[in-house]
Amino acid sequence: MRSSLAPGIWFLRAFSRDSKYRAFILLITFLIYTCYHMSRKPISVVKSRLHHNCSEVIQPVNSTHSLNDTTWCNWAPFDKSNYKELLGAVDNAFLVAYAIGMFISGIFGERLPLRYYLTAGMLLSGLFTSLFGLGYFWNIHVLWYFVLVQIFNGLVQTTGWPAVVSCVGNWFGKGKRGLIMGIWNSHTSVGNILGSLLAGVWVDQQWGLSFVVPGVITAIMGVITFFFLIEYPEDVDCSPPQHHGNPEESQDQPEDPANGPSCNKESSLESAVTCSKEASAQPSAISFFGALRIPGVVEFSLCLLFAKLVSYTFLYWLPLYISNVVHFTAKEAGDLSTLFDVGGIIGGILAGLVSDYINGRATTCCVMLILAAPMMFLYNHVGQRGIGISIVMLLICGALVNGPYALITTAVSADLGTHKSLKGNAKALSTVTAIIDGTGSIGAALGPLLAGLISPTGWNNVFYMLIAADVLACLLLCRLVYKEILAWKSSLSKDRGSNVALTHA
Repeated sequence: MRSSLAPGIWFLRAFSRDSKYRAFILLITFLIYTCYHMSRKPISVVKSRLHHNCSEVIQPVNSTHSLNDTTWCNWAPFDKSNYKELLGAVDNAFLVAYAIGMFISGIFGERLPLRYYLTAGMLLSGLFTSLFGLGYFWNIHVLWYFVLVQIFNGLVQTTGWPAVVSCVGNWFGKGKRGLIMGIWNSHTSVGNILGSLLAGVWVDQQWGLSFVVPGVITAIMGVITFFFLIEYPEDVDCSPPQHHGNPEESQDQPEDPANGPSCNKESSLESAVTCSKEASAQPSAISFFGALRIPGVVEFSLCLLFAKLVSYTFLYWLPLYISNVVHFTAKEAGDLSTLFDVGGIIGGILAGLVSDYINGRATTCCVMLILAAPMMFLYNHVGQRGIGISIVMLLICGALVNGPYALITTAVSADLGTHKSLKGNAKALSTVTAIIDGTGSIGAALGPLLAGLISPTGWNNVFYMLIAADVLACLLLCRLVYKEILAWKSSLSKDRGSNVALTHA
């Protein structure tokens, strides 16, 4: 029986049980968002198959096309000279819908059970991803079909990010959040890599399967989510995380009538769980403008707009860039582009680790953004001179571009969503996450659109646009970097004062 156990033994068992559940939550939410990103990636690989130089392809024996026809093997309506603009429109249909839907999604995410919300979102995401690929088997050649499918897919994909960040935020406190979420956020890059590799298997034969297979996998993961996702630690009698301050300090606080009776360390586990559930039921969902008033939300949101503009331009256009510049096949270009995402995994973990160590999210992002600008310039000018140089440059660019993006969308969002000004109102996390990622998604929509419009004038101009966006993202964090530097100086002064006092004592 629990009461017969020594306090130390019971503590170890409880800690072990909590740790197992937390590890499981990290794993299942990792797999959930891996599937979301996996289903987004195939379009970037298939682009170079929808329109390419048909003079390199052997015509069938019964072909009626002219030998000089270089577009006979392309997929209408992307067989015309304006194919880059049309492909950009397909990208933008998804990304604009995603950006608009993200602001609404967080509001729904606060008010609906996360398990049902994610399940519905994944089933619908799988459906619309598959419908895009079914256009191949149904022999559909009208632009509106692909645009409409992308719009609906963009809307339902917004269910993912606020919900998974909110779920992880419910289980993990602020300590080492940057490192934990840096590792966890590698699901974005892992999903991109899996999406590229799966799409590459069928891109040169039946490109429709490049969408159908990821769509089916995403839907299956939605069913798994329905049966196994646990929203709150209290649902399985686990201890909730400590988001702010010292637990001992929190016990000295007077009872807050708005949140009900306080819990102390002499309480039993059952009383603590009951108290926690009662307290968590009291706060109401935060308003949109209330979330905007949280310090740092506006600056990080605008920074993410430009950071995500850069990241998503690489996500959607890098395989086509490699194919056009190096003249690789669609599969080879897709496979090589995965190195950018491998670098993103390294960058996300490194950003989380460094920001935890120096206690400076904004400074970490700013330094990585400063370094990313010259690296993108070098990649465009010397990155294609050899496969070895290309691999190294893609890894470095991926780390520097995706590092800040990963940190802002995970640890920063969770920090701000559990900010001390909210007084423990965990319901704000979903809305804050949606605002930050929704603003970033505006940049995600603008980047591929601008790339589609600018690329006909030359790829150099696309990279200049990306470098300009990177610099703007860095400038938007200047005020927060300054505040972090002042906080470090204050902390150093206090440490010196303490050391002097100890010396005199």
